[in-house]
Amino acid sequence: MFGLGTPEIMIIMIAILLLFGAKKIPELMKGLGSGIKEFKKASTLESEDPQKLNENQPKSN
Repeated sequence: MFGLGTPEIMIIMIAILLLFGAKKIPELMKGLGSGIKEFKKASTLESEDPQKLNENQPKSN
């Protein structure tokens, strides 16, 4: 994909562990997962029925 092998991925993971710490990583992954979930929800909502997307938007004055 990006030409990343096992050693490069391990170095990246160690750098992330050192930067954020072991306690913060689960919170970051949870936030990332919920962000991806919201993105998928929005993209499927838009592709299913654009009218629903307009109904869910707040009314402007």
